Amino acid sequence: MKRAVALTALLSLAILAAPPASAAALRAGARTPETTSPKPAGHRPDLGRRTLPANDGWAAEGPGTTGGVAAPASNVHTVSTRTELATALAAPSPKIIYVKGTVDTDRTCADYATGGYTLEAYLATYDPAVWGRETDPSGPLEDARVASAARQTAHIRLKVGSDTTIVGLGGNARIRGVNLHVDKVDNVIIRNILFEDTADCFPKWTPTDGAEGNWNSLYDNISVTGSTHVWVDHNTFTDGDNPDSEQPRYFGRPYQVHDGQLDITHAANFVTASWNRFSGHDKTMLIGSTNNPANDTGKLNVTVHHNHFDNVLQRLPRVRFGQVHVYNNYYEIPDASAFQYALGVGVQSQIFAENNFFRLGRAVDPADLLYNWGGTALTARGNLLRVGGRVAPVDLVAVHNADNDPDLGADAGWTPTLHTGIDPAQAVDRSVSRHAGVGEIR
Repeated sequence: MKRAVALTALLSLAILAAPPASAAALRAGARTPETTSPKPAGHRPDLGRRTLPANDGWAAEGPGTTGGVAAPASNVHTVSTRTELATALAAPSPKIIYVKGTVDTDRTCADYATGGYTLEAYLATYDPAVWGRETDPSGPLEDARVASAARQTAHIRLKVGSDTTIVGLGGNARIRGVNLHVDKVDNVIIRNILFEDTADCFPKWTPTDGAEGNWNSLYDNISVTGSTHVWVDHNTFTDGDNPDSEQPRYFGRPYQVHDGQLDITHAANFVTASWNRFSGHDKTMLIGSTNNPANDTGKLNVTVHHNHFDNVLQRLPRVRFGQVHVYNNYYEIPDASAFQYALGVGVQSQIFAENNFFRLGRAVDPADLLYNWGGTALTARGNLLRVGGRVAPVDLVAVHNADNDPDLGADAGWTPTLHTGIDPAQAVDRSVSRHAGVGEIR
């Protein structure tokens, strides 16, 4: 196909005045310390008592997101171990949980294995040359894998309740190997934490998944399912010393031990993900997990702003159904071999991609920034592309359509209103690379 890369003029947008530092309405009449009494000059408010600013994305809808701001002193916890974190999460709400130092699972994969499960036996039993490719694994060894996975799930998947704030102390708070599950609750804040290596010890081989089969893992760093009013801010997500890129290949497919870093699924709604750093990962952010509209239509409304996507493979994010505002993010994609796509345009998705900055290695094709997963349109304006030393406006839809059929439309059918101002794209790479991630809250 003849290539015709289309470039549009850069849309300059003025920075709007910053809103007040607290949500427009605090639940149950609670007020933050900042609003109850004057503070001396130079005072930095308690991170645990900070709330989502008014209008800061979809999480500001309606009553806004205030987390555990109303927690009495008896509901404030400081944790440094997995047991302490689990105990604090089970305590009454509203609550504030401060993470100090490193929270780790303190277990190995061998501690979870049961029923005679070993990876070596699993590989030998379900090798396509022995088992075939037409039927998913079954029998005693698959039962042992399922039972072993259930033991791991019981230990590492920790439920987060409504009216909760979880925040790291200082710049070195870390949660390693734990899946925080924000499930069917409302009003949660998670900030200033490094999330590392939530690895599945027992991935499932699914030979019927795709043309060649796939390994599928179970855990995200943070899973938001069926929940509303969630703010995930200034966190860092990494696989640590166990990156996806260094996993072995079994049955000719990558042995996938990680799922998402931040996944928002199962009719979740009103979520803001801001100023996070996602690095060195495969399946980064999924918004909507199935093509079935029964539960997700009208939900999955998410704002993704001022995040740094650094050398990640795909799902930045991938979207189904939701009205998703993706603005002022910095995409740093140096290696074509470690990249599939940035924005996944899924079924009935309505992505509005605005004033993002894409820095690509010379071998990375700009046509790969979008991938059509069954969607019809995406609104893109004011985005910038840097390849080498050259910075120029990029029309994401036109560049995609020049190399792909069918074409995507250029109007997602809505205009975002919940935001605190859109920065010019030319300022994004510098501001986001400096200030996204753990330890950077101002």
